[in-house]
Formats: sequence, structure tokens, C-alpha cells
Amino acid sequence: MEDLHLKHNNQSVKPVTLNTLPLFKHPDILDHFNESSSIILHCGDTLDFLQTLSCATAKLIITSPPYNLGKEYEKKTQIESYLKIQEQVICELIRILKDDGSICWQVGNFVDNAEVFPLDIFFYDIFKKKGLKLRNRIIWRFNHGLHASKRFSGRYETILWFTKSDAYTFNLDSVRIPSKYPGKRHFKGTKRGMPSCNPLGKNPSDIWEFIAREWDEELWNIPNVKANHPEKTLHPCQYPIELIERCVLALTNENDWVLDPYCGVGSALIAALKNNRKAMGVDKETEYIFIAKQRIKDLYAGRLKIRPIGKPVYEPTGNEKIAQIPPEWKKVE
Repeated sequence: MEDLHLKHNNQSVKPVTLNTLPLFKHPDILDHFNESSSIILHCGDTLDFLQTLSCATAKLIITSPPYNLGKEYEKKTQIESYLKIQEQVICELIRILKDDGSICWQVGNFVDNAEVFPLDIFFYDIFKKKGLKLRNRIIWRFNHGLHASKRFSGRYETILWFTKSDAYTFNLDSVRIPSKYPGKRHFKGTKRGMPSCNPLGKNPSDIWEFIAREWDEELWNIPNVKANHPEKTLHPCQYPIELIERCVLALTNENDWVLDPYCGVGSALIAALKNNRKAMGVDKETEYIFIAKQRIKDLYAGRLKIRPIGKPVYEPTGNEKIAQIPPEWKKVE
């Protein structure tokens, strides 16, 4: 029987055995592709793994690729070399993608000596050259991050949503939001006096905000995964599950394959499985794969902590001690 011995923030975590009784049995987690399976989690080189997959396998490919540009867990490379390597991966991903499928490529900015290199702009050229079509450039905004002293502090990353063809899956009704003015009516024409809104809600448009209006704008306000986030693991750049869920719901159907070629601790796989999709991921870090496996098992056992999709972002009332001006800052009378 396999035990997973994990560490978090240098603290030992009590190992959980695979025979822990779940609420319902999870499918087997395979390390190689099998069409009859629903969870594939492979530890190894991404490009090598992708080359084992058949053409037109995945409906959605969603990932946040490693920057390889100086983060603590990566070897620093020049941006030109980095993009050349990523282009090889992208070629394989396009081959694996179904004709009606989508790629969601989430990246931030690389900063070198206070100069900003917007990675989404570099990646756009690669995808466009390969014949993919950009449907949306989505901004994911978060309120916390590293502070800068020579420029304004960065508080956003981008998601580039590409499709392989014009006939792509897009489930608008799955992501509609309540209309701001549901009682609005047509004021002229044959429908004069009739409700003008869709009873299922409105199109969220291409700017999304997840506070009171949730899907209302292409500005996605979802907390990034920091120390007090319920989904936090030891991964230094973990993205929240709800960020991926929006893409899964809109761009796939049940039982479709969702692939994350740089899956880290498995957030994309969890978002897929949570919504009755098949999940496939690969990562070169053994420790991350162990954590991803355990999180998947915890999902099926009903003990995985997940921030609910659409939950309003916490706003301080001003009464909290931490939200008040320190006495040292007040002018002495």
C-alpha cells in the first residue's frame, strides 16, 4: 500500500494511505494515456509525454507554463531560447487538440531590471503563426502580490483563449450571469413591452469580474493562492481552481478530455474532475505529482478544501486592527 509523505512549509504532513475510505470510489490514476480511463497523471518531460498522445485527443488544453526566467524553482534562460522551447511544445499541443477545441494559455509578465516583458504578446505571435485564432484576451486581476519600488506593483496576469477552428465548443448558457436589469423591456417594434433580457441571464461579455457581478467583465478578480488561501500547497505559483472552472464549463462538455501540460499540483485536473470531465496532466517535479495525486483523492473523499466558484472577494470593513492606520503614523499633536 502506497503512502504519500508530503511536506508543506517545512512541516511534516500526516501521510494518507490510498485505502482511506472515500465518499465514493475514485477512478484509477494512470501514468500513461488510456482512452478508457478518466485520470492521467504523468511525472516526466512534457514534450516526451505529449508525443505519446494521439491527434485530436483533448477538447481543452489549459495551463500556466513555467517561465524559466528566474523563478526560484526554474533554471534561468534567455527569453528567446525559452520561447523556442515552448514553440515545440505548442506544436504538439495543437496536434493533440480537437478541431472544435480550445487552448487557454495563462501567463504574466517577465520583469528584468525593472523592464517588463509581456509574455502574452510573445506567445500570441507563436499561436497565430500556427493558425490558431484568438477569441479573448482575458485579464485575471488579484489584489495581493510582490511589491515594486521602480514601477507600479503588478496585480494581473492574462489568459489567451485560442481556438483551432471556427467551429468550437462554447457553452454560453453554462456561464451566463444574472442580468443587472432583468425587468428591462423592448421599447419599440413588434416586441414592444416584452422583456428584452434572456431569462437565463446575460452574456458575461469579454470583461469578467468576480466580486458582486462575478462574470460581468473580462477583468477576472479571483484571489491568487497565497498563504491563507484554502487551496495553498507548497507550489510557489499555484493558480486557483475557480479560475480554471470558468474555462472548463464554457469550453468543454461532460466527458471531454482536459489537458494541462504543466500541471503542477493538479488544480486544472481538479477543476475538470469536479465538473465531470476527464483530466490529464504532466509535470517533471515528483513532489508536485505526489501532491496532485493526494488532492485528487481528497476531492473524491470530500475533504479537499476549495474556494467556491464565484465567492465574493473579502473586503475589509475598516474595523479590523490590520486595516487601521498604525499609531506610529499619526501626527503627534
